[in-house]
Amino acid sequence: MNSENTCYKQSVTAVVIRDNKVLLARHTYGAGKGLLIVPGGYLNFNETPEDAVKREYFEETGVIIEPRDIIAVRFNLKDWYVAFSADYVSGIEHPDNDENSEVLWLNVNDALSRSDVPDLTKKLIEAALNNQSSLKKTEYISRENHGTYSLYTK
Repeated sequence: MNSENTCYKQSVTAVVIRDNKVLLARHTYGAGKGLLIVPGGYLNFNETPEDAVKREYFEETGVIIEPRDIIAVRFNLKDWYVAFSADYVSGIEHPDNDENSEVLWLNVNDALSRSDVPDLTKKLIEAALNNQSSLKKTEYISRENHGTYSLYTK
């Protein structure tokens, strides 16, 4: 990661569920050390949240994803964090051996009951499963020539 290009106030994650299994990574540092969490990370400057979550997933797991809907937003006075539901596109999961030591597809019910899956990850998995509360993505083009935007609405 190029720290000069990183925006440490903006971060993303995604929950990818495939065949009733969720993709999780065993974190190697900080408060999540040793825990199975959903991959994610900080945005680079001039990067959209959607592009950042795709990049982070590929860097950390070797898996290509496509973000679908916003399932949660966490924010405080110092930063924000957006969580997407996402579709598996391709790739074979593997750890990056830097930020994580293990990447695996875990049965959703097992993930929700394991003690090495933190509460935040469990809440995000539950939100992805209950997509009725998700904000759905649509695209629109700005009249002011600012390009194409992603708009998330109920």
